[in-house]
Amino acid sequence: MESRITIITLGVTDFQRSYHFYTELGFKTDAKPTDHIAFFKTSGTVLAIYPLDKLAEDISPDISIEKSAFSGITLAHNVKQKNDVNAVLIQAQEAGGRIVKPAQDAFWGGYHGYFSDPDGYFWEVAYFDQFKYDENGNLVL
Repeated sequence: MESRITIITLGVTDFQRSYHFYTELGFKTDAKPTDHIAFFKTSGTVLAIYPLDKLAEDISPDISIEKSAFSGITLAHNVKQKNDVNAVLIQAQEAGGRIVKPAQDAFWGGYHGYFSDPDGYFWEVAYFDQFKYDENGNLVL
């Protein structure tokens, strides 16, 4: 297996609500709010949304769709300027998300905060002055 993630799919309970949330954040897609799946273009990995019950059914007819408050996974959006952390958190809140950790200095030396999307998926918005980015905005390790 190559060390690459092609698509991250989020199971959502209200497709149209999630569609509008992500398009208001600036994610681009050719999908319509009436479609059953949306693929959002990013500079790397594709982000998809798909109805939660259908996603669970695709995995196994016996899988439970009950979620805990924290699934053990976060998504991250790193920014190039410290003040962009606050701006993205506000943008997410205005689009229908919830700020769960206001922007603040991080123990690892950066500046970050968290928001959750309408389905409770947690996104970290972070700035770290030691990170470098390529011409497409991808993190260079």
